[in-house]
Amino acid sequence: MGSTISTNRFRRQEELVPAEELQRVTATVIGVGAIGRQVALQLAAMGARQLQLVDFDVVDDSNVTTQGYLAHEIGDAKVAATSRFIELLDASIKVELVPDRYRPRLKTGEAVFCCVDSIETRAAIWKSLFRTAEFWVDGRMLGESIRVLVAADNQGRAYYPTTLFTASEAQAGRCTARSTIYAANITAGLMLSQFVRWLRGQPTDCDLSLNLLASELVVQPNTVEPAI
Repeated sequence: MGSTISTNRFRRQEELVPAEELQRVTATVIGVGAIGRQVALQLAAMGARQLQLVDFDVVDDSNVTTQGYLAHEIGDAKVAATSRFIELLDASIKVELVPDRYRPRLKTGEAVFCCVDSIETRAAIWKSLFRTAEFWVDGRMLGESIRVLVAADNQGRAYYPTTLFTASEAQAGRCTARSTIYAANITAGLMLSQFVRWLRGQPTDCDLSLNLLASELVVQPNTVEPAI
């Protein structure tokens, strides 16, 4: 007797991810490098229907190790390479490619995943989008230290700008100068878990940090110190 093959690939997440809410949202991923590529692929696998990928960069040899790109994709635009992989997962997903830096005139989705590698760039994008993004999440990674910041309510929107310290206060070098694919996958997973909480209408965490080396997870209170 032949077995019946289910055509519902989402059956194991049905009680976890609200499908109708997910399908109404356009998710914009700004930066499809170490973290952003993993975010885009997880969104696609999870059932997002509209994705927008923004990145000016091309694949280099180190990206095969730390970002999961394929050797034959070296030299290709990252947005194009990521889109091809998404098509293999689900060809019905609508993917808009923006092979350029983020520019303020760009119309983005309701959910924005900020996966860029400099504080100055984060600050500029936030300044442009904080009024329109219903859900904003910023993933940061340096070696095995991970930080995920969410602005999805009034508290988060008040708190997030306090994390945009000046370049002189930041650790020298790009935040992905030292990275591994496993840390990038974990960072993306934490970002997606906050996104799903937002889809469910549950509170999100404004600021969580994970140190893989020390096995320490810290969630900051969703409060902002009053200005002095």
